[in-house]
Amino acid sequence: MKSNHFILAAIIGLGASGMALAADAAASESKVQVTLENPENYSDVRDAFLASDKGKAGNIDLIRQYVEKEAAKYVPDGQKLEVTITNIDLAGDFEPWGQAGSEDIRIVKDIYPPRIDLSYKLTDSTGSVVKEGTRELRDLNFMMKINIHRDDALRYEKALIKDWVRKDLKTG
Repeated sequence: MKSNHFILAAIIGLGASGMALAADAAASESKVQVTLENPENYSDVRDAFLASDKGKAGNIDLIRQYVEKEAAKYVPDGQKLEVTITNIDLAGDFEPWGQAGSEDIRIVKDIYPPRIDLSYKLTDSTGSVVKEGTRELRDLNFMMKINIHRDDALRYEKALIKDWVRKDLKTG
């Protein structure tokens, strides 16, 4: 009997936490809108030397989601941020001259820095523009920074995004 109460409490708890996560996601979606401009022309979003469309789309979508999540932290209630990503060039590159099977390994060197080009417009509740601009995000020293997310394949691009939102969107 006690185990049934425990199971019921766990189910209710999971349902409530799921609703809270959905509410957070809905709030960030209403604050931040990310548009991908001609993603088929992005410089390098490949997942392998012979890239798959699914892998490219996955990398682009992960970056889009990260922009939405990070920017939502800095957009005040009542304001809206529109971001248009015009180009992405992931850190590193695939070097086909290695050993057999190594063509699926992204080689990260300082000569292949991460790059993201975007434009943004922050508006208030009346639709008036609060801030806007075009940015070419680059970090030529990306390999010199300590990064605790070593298992994240997009850690360098996420660091660019995080630095940008802190710099351009932080108030006060």
